[in-house]
Amino acid sequence: MSKELWNNRFSEEGYVYGTQANPFIIEKSDIIPKASEIGCFAEGEGRNAVHLAKLSHHVTTYDQSKVGLQKTKQLATHHNVDVNTIEMDLTAEKAPIKQYDAAVLVFGHVPKQSQHFFIENIIQSVKPGGYVILEVYSEEQITYQTGGPPTVDNLYSPIDILSWIKPYQCLHFYYGEAERSEGTRHTGVGHVIQAVIKR
Repeated sequence: MSKELWNNRFSEEGYVYGTQANPFIIEKSDIIPKASEIGCFAEGEGRNAVHLAKLSHHVTTYDQSKVGLQKTKQLATHHNVDVNTIEMDLTAEKAPIKQYDAAVLVFGHVPKQSQHFFIENIIQSVKPGGYVILEVYSEEQITYQTGGPPTVDNLYSPIDILSWIKPYQCLHFYYGEAERSEGTRHTGVGHVIQAVIKR
């Protein structure tokens, strides 16, 4: 999905995916040591980043949408926290290597040919011993019609995810249904892939 598409989507009034953090991130964030450096990737309007900043982490968000990053700053200001923002196409540009104690990805969907680079880019941003926490829609989501991309090409295969995280310690993996009510675009039961790895 293009930068223009995301800029247009995030230009809609309000927060497209809501202002509350993703439930899986809320559930798993206690694994991250206190006052960690965290990268939030394809973070959109900043809901997960702000949640983590409120827990006293030092958070940097990455997104290709300038509008999304502006709304991240607005949300952070509203909650009296600081969040750094970086405009970057994570399917084409390399994130800093071994920069973060943890990385977070929530519903960051890119075309099949870019998915391996995208996920590896995020993993490589984490220091050895650090954590990666992710939740994305699986290919099965196409039949649920409760959010996510309209084409299978931008959804994820559990076999692919498992192969990409195989070199690392897997602390959690789930492939199945989850109910999500996040703004106007994630509404109801969907089909997700979740993973927590330690690098």
